[in-house]
Amino acid sequence: MGLVCRVVEERGIATVCLSTARDISAQVRPPRTVFVNFPMGNAFGAPFDSAMQTRILRDCLDYAAQCETAGAIHDLPHAWPESFAFNPETARM
Repeated sequence: MGLVCRVVEERGIATVCLSTARDISAQVRPPRTVFVNFPMGNAFGAPFDSAMQTRILRDCLDYAAQCETAGAIHDLPHAWPESFAFNPETARM
């Protein structure tokens, strides 16, 4: 997505990437990135958590308006409600 954002930015449209992979965002360097430490596929929060999803969307829009440094990554303070580390005992086969 970061590369797509660069092309869109060249056309004069501001973009913000919402990322759950900080290391990849740091390498690709999209124009603006908001990082949230959530499991991949859940960048806006848990399913049906509309309050969290709205907060993250607003955080992204606010960052788009205030970011002045190209390639900057802004870390959001939101925390996933439970551990999302791989646990082989609870993994489905």
